[in-house]
Amino acid sequence: MNSPRIAFLDVDGTLIDSGEVIAPSTIEAVRTARKNGHLVYLSTGRASVEIYPAIREIGFDGTISAGGGFAEVGDELVIARTMPEAAVARMVSFYQESGFDFYLQSLDQLYPSPGVRARFATYLADDLERRGETRTELLSVTDRNEHAALKAFANVRPLSYTGIAKSVFLAADPTAYDRVAEALSSDFHVITGTIPHMGTGSGEVTYSGVNKGSTILLLLEHLGIQAESAIGIGDSTNDLEMLQVCGVGVAMGNATDEVKMHADEVTTAVLDDGVWNAFRRHGLI
Repeated sequence: MNSPRIAFLDVDGTLIDSGEVIAPSTIEAVRTARKNGHLVYLSTGRASVEIYPAIREIGFDGTISAGGGFAEVGDELVIARTMPEAAVARMVSFYQESGFDFYLQSLDQLYPSPGVRARFATYLADDLERRGETRTELLSVTDRNEHAALKAFANVRPLSYTGIAKSVFLAADPTAYDRVAEALSSDFHVITGTIPHMGTGSGEVTYSGVNKGSTILLLLEHLGIQAESAIGIGDSTNDLEMLQVCGVGVAMGNATDEVKMHADEVTTAVLDDGVWNAFRRHGLI
């Protein structure tokens, strides 16, 4: 067997597709790699509470969540990179004044504005209609009776300004990203293009310097592993720094052109054995 490696896998568009189904080969790849002595971590923009049981049951060595806001080794939280309360208040005030829907992510809670559930319901219905297929031969990671996000976003509660690592903004306004970037980029890391077909009407905001890549470097230092041993696999804007800091950055076949340009190589698409082929190429399986 080759020397042990550590792999970081994005979730949406890498582990699962936009319909939140997963290729059986991906599950086999993760489990086989770990059996062979390699480490496999999730690295996602989702909050920990948004990582469904069907994903966790695949089996991972740990998780980077909220776009780099948190890192866990097993079930132990080892890194927390949250925003100052004043920064959260400033960000929320801007969203509210602009009329944007948004939600805040802590380690184990989501704090949605009142319009988020309806916006996600429309988004999910549009996505289902766009695909025009059920793909029942593949494994769904959610309860199809009611999407897990809709359950979470139905719980509108008073906002917390403590322990917040990331926000997601959602708007019908295609200039939303430009407006958020102009207002917040001096103190925050603002990106767009992470929610399929919502384009510049949506985006993610973390505190300045917080992203998947910078948190991976902190985690590797904690684990005593060199970055050259790391493989990062992703498809979207919030994966760019991850692909850049890992020894090998792999873009999915369904990745954006920008992500492919920043990757060392491109594998096949999410439902075309993309993770399996990348792991096989680098000797993890």
